[in-house]
Amino acid sequence: MYKKSIEEPSEFWSEIASSEFYWTKEWNHHQPFSHNLHISQGNINIEWFKGGITNICYNCIDRNIEGGLGDKIAMYWEGNEPAFDASLTYTHLLHQVSQVANFLKDIGVKKGDTVLIYLPMIMELPIAMLACARIGAVHSVVFAGFSCESLAQRINDCKPKALVTCNAAKRGSKIIHLKDIVDAALIQSAKDAHSIDSCLVYENKSALDKESTPWKEGRDLWWQDVIPKYSKSCDVEWVDAEDPLFLLYTSGSVGKPKGVVHTTGGYMVYVGTTFKYVFDYKPSDIYWSTADCGWAAGHGYVTYGPLLNGATVVIYEGVPNYPNSGRCWEIVDKYKVSIFFTAPTLLRSLMRDGDKHVKRYSRKSLRVLGSAGEPINPATWRWFYEVVGDSRCPISDTWWQTETGAAMITPIPGAWPLKPGSATFPFFGVQAVIVDEEGNEIEGEGKGYLCIKGSWPGALRTLYRDHDRYETTYFKPFPGYYFTGDGCTRDKDGYFWITGRVDDVLNVSGHRIGTAEVESALVSHPHCAEAAVIGIDHEVKGQSIWAFVTLVEGVPQSEELRESLIQTIRTQIGAFAAPDKIHYTNELPKTRSGKIMRRVLRKIASKQLDEIGDTSTLADPVVLDQLIALVHS
Repeated sequence: MYKKSIEEPSEFWSEIASSEFYWTKEWNHHQPFSHNLHISQGNINIEWFKGGITNICYNCIDRNIEGGLGDKIAMYWEGNEPAFDASLTYTHLLHQVSQVANFLKDIGVKKGDTVLIYLPMIMELPIAMLACARIGAVHSVVFAGFSCESLAQRINDCKPKALVTCNAAKRGSKIIHLKDIVDAALIQSAKDAHSIDSCLVYENKSALDKESTPWKEGRDLWWQDVIPKYSKSCDVEWVDAEDPLFLLYTSGSVGKPKGVVHTTGGYMVYVGTTFKYVFDYKPSDIYWSTADCGWAAGHGYVTYGPLLNGATVVIYEGVPNYPNSGRCWEIVDKYKVSIFFTAPTLLRSLMRDGDKHVKRYSRKSLRVLGSAGEPINPATWRWFYEVVGDSRCPISDTWWQTETGAAMITPIPGAWPLKPGSATFPFFGVQAVIVDEEGNEIEGEGKGYLCIKGSWPGALRTLYRDHDRYETTYFKPFPGYYFTGDGCTRDKDGYFWITGRVDDVLNVSGHRIGTAEVESALVSHPHCAEAAVIGIDHEVKGQSIWAFVTLVEGVPQSEELRESLIQTIRTQIGAFAAPDKIHYTNELPKTRSGKIMRRVLRKIASKQLDEIGDTSTLADPVVLDQLIALVHS
C-alpha cells in the first residue's frame, strides 16, 4: 500500500476517498490534487479533491446510522468525579448535533462564519464541533485552560460570530471559572474592536450552579434552556473539499499564535484513514484518547478520526491522577478500552508514581497502545509496553504536528518490528526525507532536518490571514519541501528517530545534539522521573548544557546522584554531552498540554527574566518563581 501511495498517489487516494467516504459529487479522479511547494515558483498552494462536494459531519454520523450503527454507542463520557458518567448512541448524537446546528443557524451563523468553542472535555465539546461542520461553519476550539489574554488574542484574530463555553470546569480538585475568563476576554476584545453578540453557556452543575455564574442579559444564553427547544433534524450544508473546516491556534516562536487552517475533504480522508490503520481499528474496539479537543490530537483522534470509522470513543473530563494515580486504568477496566492513546508526559508522570497503581487493575481489554505529542524516550516506551500493556500490546508511537493534520510517521500494529523510541516509518502518501543544512537529501543512515517532499491530503493550507508567514515558516527554509522544524536520525534499518525541535538542538564544542537525546539518557537513570535540558552560551564551548531534573518520588537529592546522572550521559552519549549544571526541581515548567517550556528555562538560566515573554500557556505559574529562586540562589 505504501509503495502504491508514493508511485500512484492519484489512484491510491481517489480509491480510498471514493470507497470509504460519502460525496454528493466527486472530483476529477485524474487529478485529485495539485500543489506548488517551491517558493520561487509562485504562491505556495495545496489542494486535494477540489470540486468534490461532501460534509464531514454527515460522514461522521448520518452515514454510520444509515449503515446500521444508530444504536451503537458513539461516546462514553467519564466525569471528573468517578460517580459521574453518561453515553450517547449515534442516533442520539445526531439529534443533539442537529439541535445545536439549528440554534447556530437561528442566531445568524452561516457557511464560512467562525464559531469559537471554549469548553472542557464534556460531550458538548465534540457536539459543538460537529454542529459547526454540519452547517459549513468554521470552528476554532481554544483549550479551556488558556488565560483571558490568550482567549482575547484568538477572538481578535478569527473574529467569531458566536462563542460556546460553560460556566466552570472541574479538573481534579480544582475549579476553573471559565465564564469569568470568557467575560474578561470579551471585554478586552471589544476594546480591540471585535464584539460578540451571542454567548452560549453550558451549565456544568458539578462545578458551579447557575446562580453563582456571572451573566450578561441579551448576550448570554443557557445551553440547557435553549438547545432542547430546537428540532432534532437539521439539513446538511454540502461544502467543497477545499472549504475550511477548522482553525486551530498553535504556538509560534515569535510569541504570536499561528492560526492553522485545515480544509474539509483532504483532512477527512487523511484523518479517517490514519485512524483505521495506525490503531488497527476493528468495529468491536472501545477507543480512548486522553487528548483534549483544544489540541490537534483531540480534533483528529477524539472527534473526527474515530467517528468517521464508526467507533465508540471514551471522553474523560478529569486529570489522569485524580482521585489517585490509578484512575486511567480504572477507566480502561470500566469501559473495557481496547485502544489507549496518550502522551509521553502523562506516562512519565504515572511512571513516577510507581507500578502498583497500574497493576491493581486488570487492563486485559487493552489491545493497542498509542503515543503522540513529543518523542517518547526508550525508558518510558518500555514501561508503557511492559507494565501498562503486559508486553503484549504494540505501541503506535506516532510523529505528527497540528500542521500535518494527522499521523505522518508511525508504526502500523503488526506490520513491522517496533524499536523503543522510534516512530518507525512514514504513513501512506508521506515522503519523509532528511536534508542537510544546504537542503541536500541524505540517503540511508544519517542525521539532519526532517522535511516532507510533496503534499498529502491532511496538510495545512495556510495560516489564517497570514499566508506570508505560512510560506516563510514552512516552505522558505528548504525550497521545494515542507519543513517540519524537527531534527531527525534515520538508522541503518531505515527507522526514523525524532530528536526534537531544531531550536532545541545544542551545539557543544562543535557537537550537535538534540535535547531529546540528553533528556532520554537522563530519564533512563532509575532515579530520574523527568528531565529538561537547555543550552547556555559558553565562551569556550559555544554552549554548555544545563539539566533540570525531577527525581522519582522518595529519592533524596545528593551529590552522589548528581555524579551518577552525569555518568549515565557520558556512558550513553559521550563526555561532550555531560551537563555543566544539574538543578533538582519538583516540577518542570509545562504548557497545559504537557510540553516542557524550554524557552522559559533558557531565559531563567541566562538571567533574562524580563524577556521570559508570554507564559499564559503555563500549567502552573508557581513553578516559575520556584525555578527563578532555585537558579539564582
